[in-house]
Amino acid sequence: MRDNFHRGSRQRLSNHPGSGLRSSSAFAQRRRGGNNGEAAAKRQYERYLALAQAALLSGDAIEAQNFFQHAEHFYRVMAGEPA
Repeated sequence: MRDNFHRGSRQRLSNHPGSGLRSSSAFAQRRRGGNNGEAAAKRQYERYLALAQAALLSGDAIEAQNFFQHAEHFYRVMAGEPA
């Protein structure tokens, strides 16, 4: 009887519209979205540069380096280079 309970709950979860994994084509379409993704990358790039500069002013070189590395990642995203 307990096995039937578990099978039923799995079936209900799998029929839920938001429970499945997204297909790779849906992800690719969202990624190729163009402007929206580029604008988001630019915002993140500028955000991490500002955080890095603030960390340098506060004297925390290690934290600044971390933020500069994050900024570099988003710079590469904007340039279309692989992450």
